[in-house]
Amino acid sequence: MRVAPVGGTAVQDHVALAEIELCGELIIAASAAEDRLSMESIDQVLRVAEERDRLPGPGADPARPQR
Repeated sequence: MRVAPVGGTAVQDHVALAEIELCGELIIAASAAEDRLSMESIDQVLRVAEERDRLPGPGADPARPQR
């Protein structure tokens, strides 16, 4: 049986880790809710409005980050 060597071989996929974290937050919110989560509740858990505010609007310079 071969075992992967320790250290230095792990690859971190930051997008996948962020998606897993958001899924976990949705699971926690759903388990705490008495009924099904509304679309607004889901958007709040996933911080959709924050992401929308962070993205540049139409005609914005894509090289200039939003604050």
